Amino acid sequence: MVCVVHAFDILGDPVRRRILELLADGEQTSGAITEVIRAEFAISQPAVSQHLRVLRDSGFASVRAEGTRRFYAVETAPLSEVDAWLDRFRRSWDHRLDALGTELARGRRTRGKPPTEA
Repeated sequence: MVCVVHAFDILGDPVRRRILELLADGEQTSGAITEVIRAEFAISQPAVSQHLRVLRDSGFASVRAEGTRRFYAVETAPLSEVDAWLDRFRRSWDHRLDALGTELARGRRTRGKPPTEA
């Protein structure tokens, strides 16, 4: 189990977030991940490997070996914990967004009415 505050440290890095985005589309080889990350972030293969290790060690990703290839997959449990933590705030956001939507709809109805002639 990952402490939620620690999870934000892990997710705070743009390279690790991008790796998780790649893994969200399905299992990926370390080579495929490295190719994308090196192209997008101009970092070395060892640096990509370090990010993969951090994700693996923190429980955000898993790895399985198939011959000489390593396949990485996203692990949803830590992300579910982050989502549960954010849910407290999401309720407040949803309430405020609903209120904003209502206000915007009222404004459209007011603006949409033709001017009355005297």
